[in-house]
Amino acid sequence: MTSDTDRPLRADAERNRARIVTAARAVFALHGVNASLDDVARRAGVGVGTLYRRFPTRDSLIRAVFDHVVAEIISIIDRCAADPDPLAGLLELVTDVVQRQSGDRGLFEICTKEDFGQLDVISAHYVPAVDSLVARGQAAGVVRGDLRGTDIGPMIVMLVTVCAATRAADPELWRRHLMILFDGIRVGGAELPASGVTHADLFAAIAGSKV
Repeated sequence: MTSDTDRPLRADAERNRARIVTAARAVFALHGVNASLDDVARRAGVGVGTLYRRFPTRDSLIRAVFDHVVAEIISIIDRCAADPDPLAGLLELVTDVVQRQSGDRGLFEICTKEDFGQLDVISAHYVPAVDSLVARGQAAGVVRGDLRGTDIGPMIVMLVTVCAATRAADPELWRRHLMILFDGIRVGGAELPASGVTHADLFAAIAGSKV
């Protein structure tokens, strides 16, 4: 049986759907993807019943809001992984991901929490990208030999946290700390303490955190 969301939409129904998706993006950015769907409907200027006709579940609304954004992030990761300058590729990857997540709580949750089904999709591109960039940077003599791909994820989380904490004082302050961190991964820094953490350990820890 064809559901209401599978049938072609009338013009007014399509407008309602677009308003709901736009409103959800704004509400999720402020409050995260577990925000009240009543708030989404109110912001969209539609009834809750209209929202549920278009999106029967929260997950279906989340997918409509974020699928294209996640695809863009994956494209960024893949493009940075192919950069012939591995240090520049790492810097661009971290900068673009932090910039997208910093003002959007919903996007940050989609990218870091297992509950919403996108973490595995993102990590399938992210893990080989950062591992390759770090290895190529070390082979080129521009990245310190004791850096690991697993060090990049915590850098992103730290920078997103700095964004959230300092947005009112200076929304661009994170860029200063990004450069401080990147000076630390170049050849010539102090020796790092040993780490046995794996990418799987790291994703599980971030997914279960309260950040």
